[in-house]
Amino acid sequence: MATVKLWSDAEAEAHPQVKAVFDDIRATRKSDFVNNFWRGLANDPPHLKRIWEQLKAIMIADGAIDPLTREMIYIAVSTANGCSYCIHSHTAAAKAKGMSDAQHGELMAIIGLAGQTNHLVTAMQIPVDDAFQVQS
Repeated sequence: MATVKLWSDAEAEAHPQVKAVFDDIRATRKSDFVNNFWRGLANDPPHLKRIWEQLKAIMIADGAIDPLTREMIYIAVSTANGCSYCIHSHTAAAKAKGMSDAQHGELMAIIGLAGQTNHLVTAMQIPVDDAFQVQS
């Protein structure tokens, strides 16, 4: 159960800031669907707008990383952070962008392996090899 109110379309229509963001979500995604994350953020309209603008700039705008890879990264980070909602929503988005069952399986294997090796190296406190030090 949500810890905040999830705004209905009627409530959003009555609030110009929220309506503007919901309208932009619908236009950008070419869908009438506004998911619960945005409906919860509507309780703080400036925050709703700020997060939506960040999402558009990072996840939708053209960039060096293709849209499917961005969604797969989002799934991995959401898994590491234990966010079930984000895992589900970004898996759906990745599938809509063409992620195959084979790609999803490989992604799960990579996430599992990375989690395991991250925990091992952290537990052993292994120092970073000089060859891996990133120089700017």
